[in-house]
Amino acid sequence: MTTDTRPLAGTVALVAGGTRGGGRGIAVELGSAGATVYVTGRSSGAGRSDLDRPETIEDTAERITAAGGRGIAVRTDHGRPEEVRALLDRIAAEQDGRLDVLVNSVWGGDPLTDWEHPLWEQDLETGLRLLRQAVETHVITSRFALPLMVARGSGLVVEVTDGNTARYRGSFFYDLAKSAVIRLAFAQAAELRPHGVAAVAITPGFLRSEAVLDHFGVTEATWRDGVAQDPDFAHSESPAYLGRAVAALAADPQVMAKSGRALATWGLYREYGFTDADGTRPDFAAHWAKSLEAEHGPLGDPL
Repeated sequence: MTTDTRPLAGTVALVAGGTRGGGRGIAVELGSAGATVYVTGRSSGAGRSDLDRPETIEDTAERITAAGGRGIAVRTDHGRPEEVRALLDRIAAEQDGRLDVLVNSVWGGDPLTDWEHPLWEQDLETGLRLLRQAVETHVITSRFALPLMVARGSGLVVEVTDGNTARYRGSFFYDLAKSAVIRLAFAQAAELRPHGVAAVAITPGFLRSEAVLDHFGVTEATWRDGVAQDPDFAHSESPAYLGRAVAALAADPQVMAKSGRALATWGLYREYGFTDADGTRPDFAAHWAKSLEAEHGPLGDPL
């Protein structure tokens, strides 16, 4: 990884779905590397989304700026093409047509995921809504963002997913959504390659999102107290780890060599040398191979 502390100075990024979790971690770390980051989502100071959580895009934007970048919050429902078109028109106008990094991190599907029932026993409309929210939003965003990158002949698209193998993820619609996002990266890579634009998918390991911390009744400062409830939690990682992986990719002049691949924090830290916020280097795949594979089977080869 470059020793330049601001390798992304002058870079313009859009993190769609940057209100919380991995999206927020990515947005802040892009800012820490010097980027101007447009951060979008449905939760803002003007009102919460249907998830009814306290995090807002304005808070993320403030963290980006505090980290050394420039954070710009724009409330956007990425399921509405007219709102996404207006967002990209604004970015083009304010940044002279420049967009270097697009991160598709829209999710919001946790309350829509049924972990208990097979497809034929699930509520169909709920499952289809999950797909619209977790996959269609990415397609819509790329549709309006990619022309800016193609026009410049450079850029990086990052599709945030869960897992980078063909292993079943435990729930039909959840699995379909996360697998589809990987395919979105693959398809975009194929179409963008002649234009000098890269597209990858990336997964964290066991992510300590705000919702996960709440589940364990801990904070980021006290997260190790949650290990007593789940020993695997000891091998979790903060959103900053995912963010540093994406920032490293964005700063890599040879990133086109990775285009079309499904990547993971546990592979990229070895190549780029970044650490988590606490200086550790979590490797959930290594933990899986050592402690979980005998019971649950191997993770499988990356897609």
